[in-house]
Amino acid sequence: MAAGVETVAEELRAAYGGGKTRDLEWRVSQLKALLKIINLHENEIVEALRSDLNKPEYEAFVHEIAGASSACKLALKELRRWTMPEKVKTTMTTYPSSAHIVSEPLGVVLVISTWNYPFILSIEPIIGAISAGNAVVLKPSEVSPATSAVLSKLLGEYMDTSAVRVVEGSVPETTVLLEQKWDKIFYTGNSKVGRIVLAAAAKHLTPVVLELGGKSPVVVDSNIDLKVAARRIISGKWGCNNGQTCVSPDYVITTKEYASKLVDAFACEMENFYGKDPLQSNDLSSVVNSRHFDRLINLLDDEKVSGKIVLGGQRDKTKLKIAPSIILNPSEDSLIMNEEIFGPLLPIITVDKIEDCIGIITSKEKPLAAYLFSNNEKLKNDFISNVSSGGMVINDTTLHLAEASLPFGGVGESGMGSYHGKFSFDAFSHKKAVLKRGFNGDVSVRYPPYTNGKLNFVKAMLSGNILRIIRALFGW
Repeated sequence: MAAGVETVAEELRAAYGGGKTRDLEWRVSQLKALLKIINLHENEIVEALRSDLNKPEYEAFVHEIAGASSACKLALKELRRWTMPEKVKTTMTTYPSSAHIVSEPLGVVLVISTWNYPFILSIEPIIGAISAGNAVVLKPSEVSPATSAVLSKLLGEYMDTSAVRVVEGSVPETTVLLEQKWDKIFYTGNSKVGRIVLAAAAKHLTPVVLELGGKSPVVVDSNIDLKVAARRIISGKWGCNNGQTCVSPDYVITTKEYASKLVDAFACEMENFYGKDPLQSNDLSSVVNSRHFDRLINLLDDEKVSGKIVLGGQRDKTKLKIAPSIILNPSEDSLIMNEEIFGPLLPIITVDKIEDCIGIITSKEKPLAAYLFSNNEKLKNDFISNVSSGGMVINDTTLHLAEASLPFGGVGESGMGSYHGKFSFDAFSHKKAVLKRGFNGDVSVRYPPYTNGKLNFVKAMLSGNILRIIRALFGW
C-alpha cells in the first residue's frame, strides 16, 4: 500500500485548518496550474488515454482535454462572482435586517474517479473542490493505470501538494481512504461500489455525490429526419468511447413498423463512419480490459440474444474490440435488458404505439439520461413531464453534458447530487445563512409577558392584512 494513505485526510486537514485554501488567490493559482497541465501536457494525456482505452485522439481531445480546459477557464472567469455573498430579501418578521447566503468550503474532500473518461472525470471535480476553497484528495481508477500515473505525476509537479494530493492504488487503498473522515466524498462509477461508498460515508455523516449510471433509453418516433437521428444516436453510443459512457444510449424503443427502417439507417451510417469492417477502424475505442470484454460477450452470446443480432456481433479479443452490434427485440428477461451494457451493444425493442414508451421506461429504475427523437409536441411534453431521469435531450444524445449552465447528475439508482460549471462549485460548498440586524427596532411583542394583545398583533402580522395590523397595534 502507498505510504501515507492512512493519514492523508489528517495531513490535508492541517493545511486546510491554516486557511490557505480559503484564500481566493490560492484558488486562482491552483486553477491556473491545472490549466497549465492541460495546455502543456496534451500529448502526454492523449498517449495515456490511448494506452488505457485505445481512445482516438479526436475523442481524447474533444471529450476530455477540451472539456477540462473549458471547465477550468470558466472557473477562473467566474470565481470571484461565485464566491460573493448572495443578497436575499427579508420579511417584516426580522425588520430591520439584511440577509445573505455565504458560500464556504466544506473542508477536506475525497474524489474517487473512474476509468472510462479518466482525465476529465478526475479534473472536473477537482476544479469544483478547489474553486470552493477545499483541500482535495484524488483517487484515480486503477483500471486506467496510464492516466492514473500521469495524473499523479503532473498534479504532484504543478499543484500545492499540502492541499491537493493524488493517491494511486486499487481496492485496498480505496478502502483505507473510505475509513477516514472526509467533509465530502465525490464518487463516479457503478451503483454496486456507490452503495459501499455511501455506507462508509454514513459512519461519519459525510455528504456524498454519487455519479452512477443506468440503462439510458432512446425513443425514436417515425416523424423525424431518420438519417440525422441515426447519426446522432451512433455518435452518442459508439462515438463516445464505444459505448463505455455513463450516459450512452443503452436501449432503443421504436414502433414495430419503423424498426426495420431504423436498423437500415444504422447500418448505412455505421458503414459511413467505421467502414465495412469496424474491427479495423481507428475511430472506435477498445473495450477497457479482458474482464469487461468477457462480460460484454456474455451479454451478446446469451441464448436469449444471439439469434436476434441484426448488425455486428464480430469480436477480436486480442484487440479487445467488439463491432457495433444491434439486437432486435431481445427477451425482456435477457441479461442485456437487465444490466447496464456499458459497451458497443445496442438492443432495440418495439412497441405498437410510440406512446407506450413512457410506461416501459417508468417501469424500470430511473436512468442517468433519457433521449427522445420526435417532432410530436405532445409526445415531447409528455416525455419531459413523466420520465424521471438525471438529464434529458430531445432530438439528440449526450450533448447536455457540453452545457456548463446545466447540472449533470443522476436521480434514484443513477445517483445523487450534480456538478458542471457553477454546480461543481456548489457541490463542494456549504451555503451558510447569514442574517444581520442592528439594535434599533426592538419591539416588546416578542418578549414575555405574553398577552392577548401581543398574540393578536403576531397573528395580524402573519396574516398580512394591513387593517388587521393597525387594529391590533392600537387595540381597536
